[in-house]
Amino acid sequence: MGQAAGTLKNSLLPQKILCVAALAVFLQFILGTTACNRKDPLSGRTGIVRLDAAVDAIIPPDATIEKLAEGFRFTEGPVWHHDGYLLFSDLKSGHIYTWMPNGQVSVLQMTRDYAGGDRSDPYNFWANGLTLDRDGRLTICGHRNRRVMRVEKNGVLTVLADRYEGKRLNSPNDLAYRSDGTLYFTDPPVGLPKSFDDPQRELPFSGIFALRNGRLQLVSSAVLVPNGLAFSPDEQYLYVTNSDAKNPIVMRFEVDADGTLSNSRVFVDMSHASGTKGALDGMKVDQQGNLYVTGSDGIWIVSDSGTHLGTIKTPEYAANLAWGDENGKALYMTSTTGVYRIRLNIPGIRP
Repeated sequence: MGQAAGTLKNSLLPQKILCVAALAVFLQFILGTTACNRKDPLSGRTGIVRLDAAVDAIIPPDATIEKLAEGFRFTEGPVWHHDGYLLFSDLKSGHIYTWMPNGQVSVLQMTRDYAGGDRSDPYNFWANGLTLDRDGRLTICGHRNRRVMRVEKNGVLTVLADRYEGKRLNSPNDLAYRSDGTLYFTDPPVGLPKSFDDPQRELPFSGIFALRNGRLQLVSSAVLVPNGLAFSPDEQYLYVTNSDAKNPIVMRFEVDADGTLSNSRVFVDMSHASGTKGALDGMKVDQQGNLYVTGSDGIWIVSDSGTHLGTIKTPEYAANLAWGDENGKALYMTSTTGVYRIRLNIPGIRP
């Protein structure tokens, strides 16, 4: 009796294995369909995660991420020049570079003249965020020399801001002009050798500043590590990323007529995201009001209502963004060692 039962049990074993295998395939199909819900046109570490049907109007089905340049130490601050080329900074080399559409990369000459500081200092992060004013003049966040500067048409460097109420700025990080010429910039202490604990730090807060008609004004100190910033298309709102890995959020401020900020609120909370590679960094907005936020696992695309539409998964940690090309639909991305590009359907807001 025991032998017969054992024989019967052994004869049923292959059928059980097949059933379990079939069930596993079925569950994998169901769970995979539920999790993705939409087919990802790309695969692997680099690709597009489509979470909402609205993202299809933004990202073409055959979109690919192109590597344009490499071999840098930490690229930042991209901005598309009106003459048809990309400018970007390399924090740790102290240089600003130009990338031409023919692929040629060169050091911007003024960088050699104005880098300053001790290049043997590993914390000599010179240029960070870059932008252009209404006259096309390059404006620079001096991450290490703690000032905001503008390059005049004749190449002379003008210091726009280096102190607030007599105290040195922390380490200007990123910046954006409003259409009326007001310059906004973020000023966390992360460019100082010991960051928040650095003895050279003079301001007791991380600020968001506005430079208007030559007057520097603190418009908010509510964000612990303010970093990337961008205006909504109608300039009614200013978005600011918090570059704090423990609290990765995007804040939204209302911009008042006099340039001050009010009614702040958390617009996007990325703390629930899986696969976080680092804190939030740069940010840009397209002409329809969608946000492009560098941070968790790539670049989040968020609608103007705060819905996470999808993610561009970049091959390296993405630090900042810029809209470029003649039609303004190419999104240029600076990262740890390289510069990348993806072509989209919607043009962006650019200086």
